[in-house]
Amino acid sequence: MNKYEMIAQDLEKMIMDGVYQEDELLPSENELVTRYKVSRSTVRQALKTLEENGWIQRKHGLGSIVIARDRLNFPITGLTSYKELQHYLGFDSLTEVVTFEKRIVDSSLAELTHFPQGVPVLHILRRRKIDGEFIVLDRDYLLYAYAEGLSKSQAADSIYDYLENERHLEIAYAQKEITIDFINEHDRQWLELATGDRHIVSVKSHVFLSDNTLFQYTESRHQVDKFSFTELARRQKR
Repeated sequence: MNKYEMIAQDLEKMIMDGVYQEDELLPSENELVTRYKVSRSTVRQALKTLEENGWIQRKHGLGSIVIARDRLNFPITGLTSYKELQHYLGFDSLTEVVTFEKRIVDSSLAELTHFPQGVPVLHILRRRKIDGEFIVLDRDYLLYAYAEGLSKSQAADSIYDYLENERHLEIAYAQKEITIDFINEHDRQWLELATGDRHIVSVKSHVFLSDNTLFQYTESRHQVDKFSFTELARRQKR
């Protein structure tokens, strides 16, 4: 991991932990240079990363301001785990693991996940309860070579916590697709939907390590009327 990425992650964690509150200024570039013992260009790259991921707004002559929580909602950009998002946004949630099994990738699963046929994966299906209702359904396929050793209780807590802190993997980026889908039989089985509900928000992600290895395919399905998905868009002059 590059130095600027480590700094960005450290500052992001402090924002999530409330060390820096919404609408509050982060330390100046000079203070960050001194604190992390790095160059100014490294600090600027870290702040650029935070800005691109929707955590701060940099204003010339003023500094880096933490963006208000209520403007984040469920961000599209960035790669934040559900547990981290829950902690940052401050909502109560319960996770139930309903499927936890080893599978071999067949032709249909290979088409969906982009994993080669014949490789083993860990298949995990979790549903999330928020405000007393199960309204999120997460399905994950992880290459078994990386997920071996993950327990069901760890999957209920945080898969990324295990992968990063115990397996020491560097999770780098994801390719995401967001669509409005018709509700399927699994949605009906595991989510608490109203009788008249017909649609659901689907967020599909192919997730890569820092060496560009695809190691995870995930689909999160959310009740349409419960979430707002946001992205901080910036104008690029051409």
